Order: sequence, then C-alpha cells, then structure tokens
Amino acid sequence: MTASPRICIIGGGPAGLAAAEYLAEAGCAVQILDAMPSFGRKFLMAGRGGLNITHSEAWPTFRDRYGPASAWLRPALEAWTAQDIRDWMTGLGQESFVGSSGRVFPTAMKASPLLRAWLARLRDLGVTFTPRARWTGWNDQGQAVFTHEPPMPNGVAGTGGEAGQDSFCVQADAFVLALGGASWPRLGSNGGWVNELTRRGIAIAPLQPANCGFRVGWSDVFAQRFAGTPLKPVALSFEGVRVRGEVTITQGGLEGGALYALSTALRQRAGEHGRAVVLCDLRPDMTQADIIHRLAQVRARESLANRLRKALRLPPVAVGLLREAGPIPAESATLAARIKTLPVVLDGPQPLARAISTAGGITQDACTEQFMLRALPGVFVAGEMLDWEAPTGGYLLHACLATGRAAARGVLDWLHGQGARRYPPQP
Repeated sequence: MTASPRICIIGGGPAGLAAAEYLAEAGCAVQILDAMPSFGRKFLMAGRGGLNITHSEAWPTFRDRYGPASAWLRPALEAWTAQDIRDWMTGLGQESFVGSSGRVFPTAMKASPLLRAWLARLRDLGVTFTPRARWTGWNDQGQAVFTHEPPMPNGVAGTGGEAGQDSFCVQADAFVLALGGASWPRLGSNGGWVNELTRRGIAIAPLQPANCGFRVGWSDVFAQRFAGTPLKPVALSFEGVRVRGEVTITQGGLEGGALYALSTALRQRAGEHGRAVVLCDLRPDMTQADIIHRLAQVRARESLANRLRKALRLPPVAVGLLREAGPIPAESATLAARIKTLPVVLDGPQPLARAISTAGGITQDACTEQFMLRALPGVFVAGEMLDWEAPTGGYLLHACLATGRAAARGVLDWLHGQGARRYPPQP
C-alpha cells in the first residue's frame, strides 16, 4: 500500500490551518509547525472585535476590494466564497450572521469557539501540531530546518537560534509556507522568511504597512489632551474617494477604520511626496448650507467653542482639530467650508509592526497559478506572504482562508502530476 503523502505546513495561522484541513481531508499526512506556543493567535486577535470573517456584498464589488491583485486572487476567492465560509462555520457548530454593514460574524461574536472547534477537527483528521518550532530554511538534503523556540516573556515572539543549535529537520513530499506578513510580530508573523526566500531567488515586493494609522505632527497640548479620543461620525476624503466612519486621535497621529480604508493611496502619496493631506468632514450628515444656517442661529457674542457646540454639537476634540489646522475662521461661510473639508497633514504611515495587515510579499510572477514557487518546485505559499492587500471588513481573513485552500489544491495537483513521491527542494 502506498503511504500517504507527507505535507509540512509552516505557519499555524488561518492560511496554514485552511491548507491543513483541505490536505488532511484528501488523505495526506499533515504536520503543522509554528514558532508560537499555540496556533491561530492572529486569528484570535482578529476576533477581539467579533471576528469579521468575510463580507456578504455582491461578487464584483467584493472582488475589486483586492485592487491590483483581484485578477490573481480571483480563482481562489471564487472557489471559497462567503457562503462557503458560512457553511464551513456551521459544520463546525458555529452559526454566523450578516450585520447591518454586510459584514459576516460568528453568532457567538468570538473567535475562540470557532478556533477550538477547528483545531479539534484537524486533530480528528490526524493533523500533527508542533509548536515552538521556528523555521530557518532548508538543509542540503532538502529538509526543512527548525529551531526549538524557547518560551519568551510577556508573549513576545523569539527570534530562534542558528540552525544546528537545538535544531531539528522535517522531510516532506511538499511544503506549504503560511508564515504571515510582518504586522503584529508579537503574534509570530515578523517577516523573518524574507531573507531565506530572497536568497533563493524569490521575487518579493517590500513589506509595508496596510490598514494602518498615520503620523501627524500634533501640538503638545492637543496630543496630551485628546490622545485616545474617538472622533465620530466623520468622513475622510482623498483623491475623490470618500469614506465615512470613525477615527481615533493617538499621541502621534490618527487611526481608525475610515483612515484604514484609504491607507493604500495615502501610503503611496506619502512615500512619493513625504506627506499626504486627507480632508476630514466633521459633520458628514449636514450640508455646508445647513452648517451656515445653524451657526446663524447662535448669538454672535457666544465664544467660538460655544457656537460650535450649540449649533453643531461639535465635541471638544473636533474643535481642537479645527484649531490644529490654523486660526479658526470667524465668518460663517468660511468656517462651514473648513468644517466640511478640514485638511489633516499625514507625515507617513505608522510602523509596520503596528499595522493591521501587510502589503507587499511574494510577487505573482514568482508563483504558478496554484501558488507554487517557480524557483522551488513542491513549495507552495499562502496568506499574507503573497503580494496583495485589502481593506478591513472581512476581506483579509477571507483571502487568507481562500489562498490556503488554493495552495493545498495546488499541492495535490502537483503530487498527482509527479506520479511519485516528491524530491526535496534543492538548495
């Protein structure tokens, strides 16, 4: 009897777990290794606000959320749709619902029940889990080399040691790399794989922050008073795109969903020109004429702050933001225009480690249509290692799950085409 193909999956996040499930159900002997002491840590972190796992919007709109990578990801996304994800959740005993925004959440509004059920299914399928194993590359025999990752204080991810020092090797018929990007390094995805793959001739677009906050040169008084204060509702505009939502003032800048949705274009502009200017509408429910009319109803002898509070219900943080842009106009029409199009100068994105997700990664040209590395036959990649980005709203997790399964299908097709057990990747 022919032994089951041995598959080594490196990275225990959503993409790696999705690949493991697909391969184990196909009868493969699957081992997942991860540098962290437990699996799915980023999945759990993503669920702190309810685990927005996908989005229910119509396919053409959904597809376009992935920007330039839409065509590349399309087969994977079509093969694992939002309804497929909901059915999969139901199969794990976790029902889901569509929120008013179209986003899809588990009914429990938590990631932990879903993750526990998922890991239990994988164990029932015979998947082997190896924690605290940091991948360092391949040896001359084509075996994957790992170092034992010692416990680190406060959940900080370690860096691993040199190969050969407290190390071990894993032989497999195919490998799936699902090591994540470089955001949230405390959870294990620190981009440490870039050097090894670059050394082997894999083209990698520079890793950059996506869905990220931006630095703003606030005055000391404003930063000290309002850091941590949300500002809602607002609408941000850049290059003709308007996004309504919420932002939060930070000690050194601005964060929040409305800003994240514009982060790709803002990051590119700041990279080209050293800064980007986003326009903030502090009263998106009112027209400029409405604002002028309401300001006229307040007695002129009132202080400016009182006029803005009584006429427009602007909170102190909004008034402070107006002052940050320069002297506040006294004339109603000019003031109304400022309130509707308040310029905020962004000095650049916050560091990658603070971003929600990662842009850049292994380029499309470096992969086959089935996400196998052209330079390393039998090695497949999935998730945030690939060069794509998308806004928050369920698109990030959806693409990680979909590309994990697509890479797994690629593994099976490749093994079938080989007609024999795979040979090790050559150094």
